[in-house]
Parts: sequence; C-alpha cells; structure tokens
Amino acid sequence: MPASSPGRRRYAVVGTGARAEMFVRALVVDHADRAELVAFADVNQARMDAHNRWLTDLGRPAVPTYRAADFAAMLDKERVDTVLVTTVDRTHDEYIVAAVRAGRDVVTEKPMTVDVPRCRRILDAVAETGAQVSVAFNYRYNPLHEAVRATLAAGEIGEIGSVHFEWLLDVRHGADYFRRWHRDRANSGGLLVHKAGHHFDLVNWWLDSVPERVYAEGRLFFYGPAGQRHGYARDYDRVHGSPAAQDDPFALRLAEHPRLRELYLEAEGEDGYHRDQNVFAPGVTIEDDMAVLVRYASGATMSYHLTAYAPWEGYRVMFNGSRGRLELEVAESTHVSPAAAGALKGAALHGAEAAAEEGSATLTLRPYWAPPRQIPVAGRTRSGHGGADARMARVLFGGEADPHGRTATARDGALALLTGLAANQSMATGEAVRVADLLTVA
Repeated sequence: MPASSPGRRRYAVVGTGARAEMFVRALVVDHADRAELVAFADVNQARMDAHNRWLTDLGRPAVPTYRAADFAAMLDKERVDTVLVTTVDRTHDEYIVAAVRAGRDVVTEKPMTVDVPRCRRILDAVAETGAQVSVAFNYRYNPLHEAVRATLAAGEIGEIGSVHFEWLLDVRHGADYFRRWHRDRANSGGLLVHKAGHHFDLVNWWLDSVPERVYAEGRLFFYGPAGQRHGYARDYDRVHGSPAAQDDPFALRLAEHPRLRELYLEAEGEDGYHRDQNVFAPGVTIEDDMAVLVRYASGATMSYHLTAYAPWEGYRVMFNGSRGRLELEVAESTHVSPAAAGALKGAALHGAEAAAEEGSATLTLRPYWAPPRQIPVAGRTRSGHGGADARMARVLFGGEADPHGRTATARDGALALLTGLAANQSMATGEAVRVADLLTVA
C-alpha cells in the first residue's frame, strides 16, 4: 500500500459484516492511490478481526479496531475524512448523524435508514452541517440502467405515461432475507425498504421525478410459518447443529463457507447473532409478495411487483410513452438447482453449485410506425451487479467524473425510502398514502 499522504482521503468502515467486503477491497486494492482505510468499528470484535486477517492476506496492514460505542473517539483519533456505513439498516442513522455533526462526509449502504423519524434526523443533520452524504445505489451504475436513462432522456419514447416493473428473487437469493436480520421489519423496514429501495430509486432517476401517492398490497405467502401449508416447514430454529436441517435445500451451512464461518459462526459468542435461521421458522415480520402502485409528480404511474420465492431470478421494466415503448428484460439465473438452493450468490458461494445456466439481458425500443430494435449496451459484466460495483467505486473513491448524475445524495436516499415507507403504511391501513404526509423532501 502507498504511504499515507495529504492527497489520500482517510476512510473508516463501521459495520464489518459481509456487506463491507466490497468497499474494503475497493479502498485497499482498487483505489489505494487515492484512499486509505484507517479503522474498523463494530459491535463485534471477532468480525473486525476477520476483516483484518483478510487485509493481511491481501498483503495490506491491519487497521485499528474500535467498539461501536467508541465511534466518535475513533473519528478524531484516526483523523477520518469519510465514514462508510455498512451496519444493520436500523442503525445507519446513528452513525450518519454522528459523522456529519463531527464534520465528516459519509457513504452509506442502502437503504439510508428504515423509518421517517430516522430519515428526518439525517436530512436535518445534512442541512445544518452541509456535509456530503452519498447513498450506495450501485444499480444506477449498471450499464443497462445507464442506457435506459439515456434513451428516455433523449425522448425516444416521448412523454412517459406509465411504467411496469417486476422483480423476481429466486429461492436461493430471496430466501436469504428470511434467514438473517432482515426478517425482522424493525431491522430492515421490510423488502419494500431494504430491497425495493434500489428499484424505487432507479425509477425516480429514470423519470427525473418524485413519488407523490402510493398504494400497496402484500403478504407473507411462502416463508415463515406459511411454509407449513406449502409442505416446506422443518422443525428447527437454525441450521448449525440441527439434524432436522440435514437435507433441507433452504438451509445455509455456514461451516461450509470459509468467510461466512469467520464472520458469523465464529463470532456468535459475542453477540448471539445467528446468520443461518430457518426461513420457515416463526419470527418473520416482513412480506415476501408485494404489489405497489405509485403516481409521480410528472403524472406517470408505476405498477411494481416484488416476488421473493421465484424459481428464477431477474426483472422486467417496461416504459409506455407518447412515441412508443422501451422494454428491459434481465434473466440473472434461469433456475436454481437443489444443491444451490441454500447457497449464496457471488463470492460467498465458495465452490457451491450455482444455477446451472446464467441468463441474459435485452433492451428493446419499440417506436410507433417502425420495427422494434435492440439497443446495444457496452461494459456490462457478469460480476458485481453487472459491473456496477466497480463503476460506483471509481466515482466514490477513485475520483472519476460522474457526468451521468449517478451519485445519489441524502435527498435521493430519502425519496427512494419514502416510496417503500408509504407502501408499508398503505399495506397496514388499506389506504393510499400521500408521500408528503410522511415527510416533505426539498
């Protein structure tokens, strides 16, 4: 690693679960000429120690570690310029607000937070301090999504009247939200906040508009105790050490994944957190099947559906305009094999069998009075959310210019969050919700 110099920004990471790994690697490997990782903070020392072991494996020095209670002291002692927040969603606001009030900038994982009071705290702190808060909406950096924005902005389909957006999580990826802390709405806000916040942000960005009115329906259909009526329920609480989980395709076996074993199984003694809960056990307070209708300030409407128990993974987005239609279809996996059902996507697989066949993507423009045509998209890869993670890191940490306006601010984070929060309230009350009744975002 290059020696520390005034030209390199000093970063601290708070929250050292698996979500931190992409950011850590970007700092110490890809952008070490401009960025310096100087500290970790967490409630769990074992997880920080695991990250430091990975740093030494990469040939980088270990960094000081701090208990989360010592976060404020860390900022001064380590002369931190920017804080990376990758903690459990419900605690994001604690670290964001403390950092900006101490004069630091922040990059936070999505969602920015999980409810209206926490969101208001963040926006007030940003307004009062002038600090920069960036939300890591990496989906904006996917070349496919950039091509959608460019096509719409160029007026290829004219004024946009409506959007239909369907997102499918397969029984490998979708199940993972129901075995970890996300299964509790208090931690994650539910999938319409934690997961769909990505999608709501994309639509805000694509339409260059803001949500005004939201109606939603949803339920827990597949996971949790509902699994009993579908024939999937097994009598165990967590996988490790449970004979009943032996042949369960939904079981995540932490001991078989070296990094997950270090981060979670070997860290349980400190905080009692079980990363491998039974997805059909009681205690799930979020939905797995959700339908949302949104009206935007531009006049456009969106129908959105999220399914977390599909046999394949991907999404479809269709825009209807005054001059035609734009269609994006992405198949990220075509099916899940039994051997892969309990495995995780990406690097955490560590040799486990993935879906037998990977899918593809098409972006189709269908103008009036002319044949449809495919829009070619360059730069998309199979790794890191279609190459988006690396592209985002180049802007956030590498100093790359952002002429496409992909960097998301605290305002953007709030607007994406408010669509999900309004949808949650609508599901609870059965009524449509005016976004401005929750929070006004300037």
